[in-house]
Amino acid sequence: QVTLVESGGGLVQAGGSLRLSCAASGSMFSPNIMGWYRQVQGKQRELVATITRGSTTNYADSVKGRFTISRDNAKNTVYLQMNNLKPEDTAVYYCHVKNDYAMDYWGKGTLVTVSS
Repeated sequence: QVTLVESGGGLVQAGGSLRLSCAASGSMFSPNIMGWYRQVQGKQRELVATITRGSTTNYADSVKGRFTISRDNAKNTVYLQMNNLKPEDTAVYYCHVKNDYAMDYWGKGTLVTVSS
């Protein structure tokens, strides 16, 4: 009953920028923590960034200073602004939402490919 609709993935040149969006809807109550994870084939899914309802953020060390997470609570939408992208950022990016009852919801993933 909960859906996470992701957008913004695609192909980008190294050094470029990309913005991911994820809109959450359904019988989920108010999203508590929203965030992004990414996964490369053969590796475990890893945290990229999270943001709380009060806009407290947390970033993986590998993306600090390059990525910025934000959210619009009125729209139940979380964003990930990715700047200075590197080839090692190439991965499937998954939107993640945790509600007030600690239930987890995942998007289907969107592929980000950084060339060069």
